Amino acid sequence: MTAKVRAVGANTPNRTRAGRRRTGMLAAAGALVLATVAACGGGSSTNGSHGGFKPVKQTGGALTVWVDASRMDAAKLYQRQHPDVKMNIVSYDGDANGSNYLRTKVSLFNRTHKGWPDVVFSSQNNETTWAVDAGFTAPLDKGLIPQSTLAGWAKGANAPCTVNGTLYCLRNDLAQTVLWYNAPLMKQWGYQVPQTWEQYQALGQKVATEHPGYLVGSAGDTWAPELYMWPSKCGANQITGPKAVTVSTGSANCTRMASLLDTLIKNKTMSMSSVFSSDFDKNEASKILMLPGPSWFGGALFQGSFKTPAHQIAVAPLPKWSSDSGGTAGNVGGGTWLLSAHSANLKAAAAFLTWVTTSDDYQAKLAPGYPAYSAAAKNWLAKQASSDYFTGDIAAPLQAAADQVWPGWGYGQFSQEAVWAATVTPQLTAGKSIVSLLPAWQTAIANYARAAGYKVTTQ
Repeated sequence: MTAKVRAVGANTPNRTRAGRRRTGMLAAAGALVLATVAACGGGSSTNGSHGGFKPVKQTGGALTVWVDASRMDAAKLYQRQHPDVKMNIVSYDGDANGSNYLRTKVSLFNRTHKGWPDVVFSSQNNETTWAVDAGFTAPLDKGLIPQSTLAGWAKGANAPCTVNGTLYCLRNDLAQTVLWYNAPLMKQWGYQVPQTWEQYQALGQKVATEHPGYLVGSAGDTWAPELYMWPSKCGANQITGPKAVTVSTGSANCTRMASLLDTLIKNKTMSMSSVFSSDFDKNEASKILMLPGPSWFGGALFQGSFKTPAHQIAVAPLPKWSSDSGGTAGNVGGGTWLLSAHSANLKAAAAFLTWVTTSDDYQAKLAPGYPAYSAAAKNWLAKQASSDYFTGDIAAPLQAAADQVWPGWGYGQFSQEAVWAATVTPQLTAGKSIVSLLPAWQTAIANYARAAGYKVTTQ
C-alpha cells in the first residue's frame, strides 16, 4: 500500500529485517493499548494535568502522521516496512523556530471537534507546556507504551515530556553540547584540548595572538544562551512548575560565562556570525580551531554546510569550570513525538510511535541526530565511527554528555532564543558587553514569561 503524502503549512528544509526483539516490542505496545481501551471503553477524550485519560471509540482507519521534512524519511520507511498500515503522511514545518503552527491547528481542531493527527513530530521540546492542558496529547506511561520500553531512554531525556509525573511525549533525539575541534591543527600548533573553561579562555587569548583570524567558538546564533549559559549553570530559565519560573542572571554562574564570552568576542576568536550564515560559511568556516556545539554539528555543519575534509574533526567533552566537581552540558535542539488523545487508532499509533523512536532501521541508520533511545544511540555512534570521517573516539564524549545536561534549565512555553535575539544580540552588535546586559536579559525573560502566563520569581 502506498502512503498518501501531503503538505500543510510552511515546510522547512532496502527492505528491513524485522528482528524478533523489535516485533515483540511492537506487539507488546499493541497488547497494552488494547487492554487500556478495553478497560476504559469509548467516549470522549480528556487529558489534563488533573484529569485522566479516556480513549475515544476505536474505529481504526488511516493513521495520520504529521512530520517535518527531516522526519519524512522515517514515516515513508515505516510505510514500506508495514504495507498493511494505511497511512496519511502530512508534511508541516515541525513548529520550527517556535512557529506555533501545531498549537494553532490544535486550537482549531478543538473548536471543530475534528482534524487531529494521530501522531505528530515537533522540533520543539516544550510542546507539553500547552498540549496537556489543551487535551491534545495522550499519557504514554499509563498503558500505551510498555514500561520496559520507556526505560530505554537516556537519563533525563524525557524530562521535557513529563508533566506532574506523567509522560506525555517521547524525545526523538538529543542535542547535548560537546567541544568540536580541528585535531590536526591542535597538534600542529602544540595546543592541548582544554578541560576547563579557564583553560579554554586562555587558549582563546593565545590563538588571538599567535593565529589571528582563527576561532575557538561562535556566539552569533539565537541559541547562544543554551550553548554557553546553560552548561555554566546560569539560572536564567529555572522552570519550577507548569506555570512557574525563577530567573536569576546575576549569579556568579552567569557572570563567569558572560565575562569569558566578552573576552573572546573582543579579541575576535569568538565569532558573532551565525554558523548557518553565508558570511560564516565563506569567511570563517575554514578558520575553526574549536567550536562548542550540539551533537548534530558533526553532520549538519562540518560534513554538510562546511564540507570540512575528513580526518580533521574530533570531539571532546565540553570544558567545565575548575570550581565545579563534574562536567555539565547544555542542549541545543532535539525534538519530540506526541500521540493524540483523540486518536481512534491507538494501537497503530502506539506501534508507529514505538518504532519511530526506537528502531535501528531509522534511528541508527538514517536519523540525522543523536537518538534519545540509548540502544539506538549506541548503534548510531557505531555508524558515525564507521563512516571514516571523524578522527579519534567520538562515542565516549557524546555518550557522556548525554547524561550531563544540566537539569536546572527548563523548557518553558516562552522562547529563550527569542528573548536573547531581541534583547542581547542587538546590543552586542552595538558594542555592549554581555556582562552589562545581564540585568536587561533578566527583565526581558521575566516579561516574556509573564506574557505567557507564568508566575515569575526573580533573584
